[in-house]
Amino acid sequence: MYKDRAEAGRLLAARIAELGLHDPVVLALPRGGVPVADPIAAALDAPLDLVVVRKVGAPGNPELAVAAIVDGNPPDVVLNREMVEAYDLSEEDVDERVKRERPELERRASAYRGRRKALSVTGKTAILVDDGAATGTTMKVAIRAMRRRSPHAVVVALPVAPPETVKELRLEADLVICLTEPAQFRALSLHYRDFHQLTDEEVTQALHAAARRRRSVLKGWKKGQPKPD
Repeated sequence: MYKDRAEAGRLLAARIAELGLHDPVVLALPRGGVPVADPIAAALDAPLDLVVVRKVGAPGNPELAVAAIVDGNPPDVVLNREMVEAYDLSEEDVDERVKRERPELERRASAYRGRRKALSVTGKTAILVDDGAATGTTMKVAIRAMRRRSPHAVVVALPVAPPETVKELRLEADLVICLTEPAQFRALSLHYRDFHQLTDEEVTQALHAAARRRRSVLKGWKKGQPKPD
């Protein structure tokens, strides 16, 4: 059991720092992934950003995703082809449902990121971070979207997930680092002593702090301090 998300992030950071990853960019799935990702970004002297995912619900069943949108410029649409076929949705049907969800995706991304542009992962190692995964569905969508953006590699970092989920994610990512894989996985909250519901303000504060830290690191490099490998 982890004390909180920050402790989980520090433990992941120690593991990831040993790998010497090429030009890393740390990308958190909000909200819970942000306090996990922040210590990782700090340990790697890497920038921190978000991957905001919005589910596109099926007709009459909004909880069942026929697709998902991942923020970017432009946003990526990842289809759940099995569900698209099951509901016999045409390309126009899917496009219309995606169009209805895009404003909420953009609202959330803007609320968290403000005026800052999403970071590019082209040629970089994209490290996708969350506070855990049960089915891994959202993480799979994020991985597939990142693949389209020409990264050097896609790495998934999780404090906890069931073994079957980790196995599935390893089919999608170049590397999956998961600290704990309990065979009897029930609720994610049971693996943390403090698993409070994060607010939008906590997310934005963490991103602002990470941006200030990154500027300080870059300023140090410009003054002649050696840039880490």
